[in-house]
Amino acid sequence: MSRAVLSPTAREPDRTQRYGPAPLQAYDVWSPAGATVTVVLVHGGFWRAEWDRQHLRPMAAALADAGLAVALPEYHRTGMPGGTWPAPGDDVARALAAVREDDDLPGDVLLVGHSAGGHLAVWLLHRPEASGVLGAVSLAGCLDLRMVGRLGLDDGAAHALMGGTDWLDTPSVGADPCDLGPVPVPVRLVHGRHDELVPLAVSTSWLTRCGTAGRDQLTVLEEADHFDLIDPDSEAWLTVLEQVSALTSRVTT
Repeated sequence: MSRAVLSPTAREPDRTQRYGPAPLQAYDVWSPAGATVTVVLVHGGFWRAEWDRQHLRPMAAALADAGLAVALPEYHRTGMPGGTWPAPGDDVARALAAVREDDDLPGDVLLVGHSAGGHLAVWLLHRPEASGVLGAVSLAGCLDLRMVGRLGLDDGAAHALMGGTDWLDTPSVGADPCDLGPVPVPVRLVHGRHDELVPLAVSTSWLTRCGTAGRDQLTVLEEADHFDLIDPDSEAWLTVLEQVSALTSRVTT
């Protein structure tokens, strides 16, 4: 799978809702009839301005086709004014709060994030805005931010996010889910063995250091790469839906 999946064509959302005053502070909504769960879908792109939420619209539409309401937020990213940390985290927290106050969306919420969006989704579980959510599904998530930084992934994307390299020598960084420890709700990790952008070791590290035994799980897809996980036409898609369903079953059954 190539980066062509990042330039897709998908049906438009049912509506777009603002959550803040900045032009990009908005989330797209797909709301199928009868939905009982809202997926807050956080896009990736290594926190860079080059990649916005548009590339996850096919995934959002596919989740809606599976009977889930979907909110797809935008957030400040590096390469744009105000794009370094903590702005991306503050934005997704504010977006999550707005989604949970949206009377036209189901109140039960699941977080799903891909790549940098996986980092933000699991990071959100430590925030008060996420209190009571069903859990999170991380798809090739950048969950060990220090490892992402040490490996120099995507030409230093983590350093761009943190505004330099000094953060690597700081004992605890509030942006790194691995520093924040275990989370109060289930996390399902999905990672492709052939992922050349975010190594499998990044997910494994978080599970080893922060996962709750017997509850949090990692599914490794032997033939999948980084982008297969967000492609509804890929063989990996069924597994993604299975992991989402595993965390929503108590609501949807």
